[in-house]
Amino acid sequence: MKIAHAPVQLERQPRAVAIGAFDGVHRGHVGVVRTAVDTGLAPTVVTFDPHPRIAFGHRVELITTLERRLELLEEAGAEAVLIVAFTPEVMQLAPEAFAEEYLRGIGAEVVVAGEDFRFGRGRSGDLELLDRLGFDVRIAPEVDGVSSSAIRALVEEGDVAGAARLLGRPPELDGVVVPGERRGGTLGYPTANLGLDPALLVPRYGIYAGFARGHRAALSIGTNPHYGGTERRIEPYLLDFEGDLYGQRLVVEVWERLRDERSFPSEAALVERIALDVEATRRSVRPV
Repeated sequence: MKIAHAPVQLERQPRAVAIGAFDGVHRGHVGVVRTAVDTGLAPTVVTFDPHPRIAFGHRVELITTLERRLELLEEAGAEAVLIVAFTPEVMQLAPEAFAEEYLRGIGAEVVVAGEDFRFGRGRSGDLELLDRLGFDVRIAPEVDGVSSSAIRALVEEGDVAGAARLLGRPPELDGVVVPGERRGGTLGYPTANLGLDPALLVPRYGIYAGFARGHRAALSIGTNPHYGGTERRIEPYLLDFEGDLYGQRLVVEVWERLRDERSFPSEAALVERIALDVEATRRSVRPV
């Protein structure tokens, strides 16, 4: 897939452009991209970084990193993605100017978006304007109940199975393995300490079953209350895995919430509980 950061980096050719923020690349977003694919023109995505709501000063917990968003857009069928840097200058572009530079400039003939898509200065542009400007506008069919905000609400409550139904796949934690306290290894369950961008969405604190690197993963999200911790840590234990993950990117699917985190009367009791969590992880089923 071709990734561009400016219109001049893409060959001008007949394109069907799916446009939007696409945070999470959920089932509705996939439908937008596939509508573009079905036109037979070069399926292209125009998306934004940072997320427009963040650029306008709102707090948004992102469902996916930009890297993961691009991977998922490619899986959905995009052959090229134009990442528009959502700068103050872009915010102030009249919608007609935006359409000329970022859509017609790459050869867009068909434009696909959700019905409520807005763009340009003061969000004054809409699909009706694009139609008047001569683009073949296609409104992607809505998927009832599916939205990034609904997914965020479910993940924040720990309902990862509910979020998976809207996403079309399990929610994920995408970060880099960084040094931790190495306490898990002394207990017989060596965990990776996952460093995440602070803007990313994280499920409610607790113990979860998941999957990473071809292995089931028992996942702790929280402060390690048994040891009096105060800092949030995300610690997956990859079952039956041997190797060094330090400095590597790790994407962890979160399948099932197993329990709340808590302290225990002794370290032996903690180890016994971890063993039960590991067995529950082995039995866990990937949500769809």
